[in-house]
Amino acid sequence: MSQATDRLAAIATRRTGGERAGIASICSAHPLVIEAALRHGKVRGADVLIEATCNQVNHEGGYTGMTPGDFRRFVETIAGRAGFPLDRLVLGGDHLGPNPWKHLPGSEAMAKAARMVEAYAEAGFTKIHLDASMGCAGEGAAPPDATIAARAAELAAAAEAAVERTGGARPIYVIGTEVPVPGGALEAMDHLAVTTPQAAGETVRIHQQAFSLRGLDEAFSRAIGVVVQPGVEFGNADVITYRPENARALAGALRDLPQFVFEAHSTDYQPTAALSALVDDGFAILKVGPWLTFALREALYGLSHIADILSPDPTRESLPAAMERAMLAAPGNWKNYYHGSQAEQRIERHFSYSDRIRYYWPAPEAQQAVDALMRALGEREIPLPLVSQYLGRLDGAAASGSVEPKARELLIASVTDVLDIYASATG
Repeated sequence: MSQATDRLAAIATRRTGGERAGIASICSAHPLVIEAALRHGKVRGADVLIEATCNQVNHEGGYTGMTPGDFRRFVETIAGRAGFPLDRLVLGGDHLGPNPWKHLPGSEAMAKAARMVEAYAEAGFTKIHLDASMGCAGEGAAPPDATIAARAAELAAAAEAAVERTGGARPIYVIGTEVPVPGGALEAMDHLAVTTPQAAGETVRIHQQAFSLRGLDEAFSRAIGVVVQPGVEFGNADVITYRPENARALAGALRDLPQFVFEAHSTDYQPTAALSALVDDGFAILKVGPWLTFALREALYGLSHIADILSPDPTRESLPAAMERAMLAAPGNWKNYYHGSQAEQRIERHFSYSDRIRYYWPAPEAQQAVDALMRALGEREIPLPLVSQYLGRLDGAAASGSVEPKARELLIASVTDVLDIYASATG
């Protein structure tokens, strides 16, 4: 394992020893987000954890078209350009399980999931979240807890066999099935049910038993995290902020689980104080994804307005207009998430916290529109009053000189602004 993976593997021990141990998990495949994360880590001399999801990256390509090996090369190429040391990089696989194939019978879906986990392990991903919580064809929304744990152990066995064959580093594992909806909740929210201490303890117990039945006790000793619901979530226009008093009993459960920390998903858009409180309470791994591309989209749209002023061209379509065309032409990534009137759906397509627009940036027409925008602005310095008008969050950094007021650097800075919040919270 890399030195960074070693440090992550020891996160519970470090926390028990009095260290304020926490880390942000960067869940994005956007090259500018990854570059920003690696540049941010380099400046801070910090480890960077980057995770790919089962739908995003798998042995069949996922929606990015990348296998785990491709994704590793993709990240390491960006790290090379950024001068980020690879011994500080941890690559993880998130929600690894049958989800991409849940329309198939369980045995078929699990065979594909096992091959995916093997591909992640063979490619050197050292943090593996095992998630078999979804029902396959004919199983309903979710199978029984014992089946979930048995399937997780089956996937762990596939990972262990893969590293045995390749001589790679043995992974660390995250277990747990109380996972928020990927990408944000579908409905308006007013409260969330926090995982009970009993449920967290039972998750550990049944997974330990399932691993043991397969002779995977040593592998289970490398399990470091349990995914739970601490009471955080976001929807299209709502954010439920962490309230420590609601999770006090759950946080206390870690006293009986010294091997583990908790992993919190959907922590996007939380205030710094809330993220800090999560880390203090043992939710040491903080997943963030949509917030990073949401911030990037804000900056891209701001630059589109700036380009219309600095480099007017009636033949150049605005970026919002180009993205609207792309999303309407292929509505599969948003139509089941955005409801209401046509006007309301249009607002959500562009500005929702769930940020379903992030699935469209790799599309050729979106890339062409972004490329046209970046060519229009080039390397020119953007006047500070325009930064203030259209990129207000970056105004102070540009004015102080800590961010160069050029288009590409402002895009990186928009993501870095969010990463700074997580850096402050994780300490």
